[in-house]
Amino acid sequence: MSGRDLLCQPRRFGRGAALTLVFASVLVAGAATGSLPGDERAPASGTTPSTAPVGSQQAVARAAAEAMAEGKSPIEAAQRAVSRSGNRWDAVYSRGEYEEFEEALDGEYTGVGLSARRERDGRIEVTDVADGSPAAGAGIRAGDRLRSVDGENVDGRPVTDVVALLRGDATHAGAGTPVRLGLQRGTRAWTETLFRARLSTDSVTVRTLPDGATMIRIAAFTKGSGEVVRDAVRDAPAASGLVLDLRGNSGGLVTEAVTAASAFLDGGLVATYDVDGEQLALHAEPGGDTTRPLVALVDGGTMSAAELLTGALQDRGRAVVVGSRTFGKGSVQMPSRLPDGSVAELTVGHYRTPSGRGVDGLGISPDLEADEQALERARTVLSGLGR
Repeated sequence: MSGRDLLCQPRRFGRGAALTLVFASVLVAGAATGSLPGDERAPASGTTPSTAPVGSQQAVARAAAEAMAEGKSPIEAAQRAVSRSGNRWDAVYSRGEYEEFEEALDGEYTGVGLSARRERDGRIEVTDVADGSPAAGAGIRAGDRLRSVDGENVDGRPVTDVVALLRGDATHAGAGTPVRLGLQRGTRAWTETLFRARLSTDSVTVRTLPDGATMIRIAAFTKGSGEVVRDAVRDAPAASGLVLDLRGNSGGLVTEAVTAASAFLDGGLVATYDVDGEQLALHAEPGGDTTRPLVALVDGGTMSAAELLTGALQDRGRAVVVGSRTFGKGSVQMPSRLPDGSVAELTVGHYRTPSGRGVDGLGISPDLEADEQALERARTVLSGLGR
């Protein structure tokens, strides 16, 4: 599994809340409208999350309101109510955390500019260093081993936890705060102190592989990423096969994932989902490239909106999926604004792939299993598809 100190879930805060890349309403339209896509009840864009929660959301809102009336902390009361739900994706954000979350969806984040993955032996390896980042300025390179963050050994820890340490989530660290990294390159071990910075990211990168295939990597579905994917497909050489790299993609805006799906599909169903029992659907726009050979790369870090895209391409026979089983985040959260301006999100439903498969807790199995040699396997598959 791989990850970047950009967008990764879940991110744990010291007070116990999980700031997650929620699958649906916050990431689809909730961050702006408080609604789910395709919901005719959606208010106009630019409004705040819903102030009329339903079901279990009412209990959370009631707990927050009662605490506020008694002069106690509404957010702490809401967190206690959320913890009783037993759902790992239910969460409460402070106003500031929610604003940070929205900024991240705009392609901005606070961090040091490292991407990393956990190897089979548990070691954490740097896989990429963002240009102009604190990590790049310190001379850290892909292939370096990350041994510790602020004195905490990271060997064997989930990449999501390592990302949280790099970003300083547990201490609410912001730009300009220091973070001490223990690193190793070959036999050399050293410690480097970096200062976190506000960084922007190109969530979509495009490159030509040695055999002429076009590789489109989507790190996260931030605003505008879907259209970048569509442009990349249109601009790819006519004879070029396509590799869509979704490894380590922890999700993002589902509307952007649907736009990306539209690059490869000529309309039709992308996914269905339910909200408090009401069935809704997401559809691709017509006019996508449906003939060019396509392989999608996935792994255990492929989550949420990235799984939605993978499932659509796989079910509709548009792509051969290569890699390892995806994470399995297919639940839908609805946001609601609490009296003190914080935001609560509770699970209200689940999405399914076009064939009706559930993803939550199951993930998506690839058509062809591959690990370290996944890209090479993808290129072999492309050649067999007649690229």
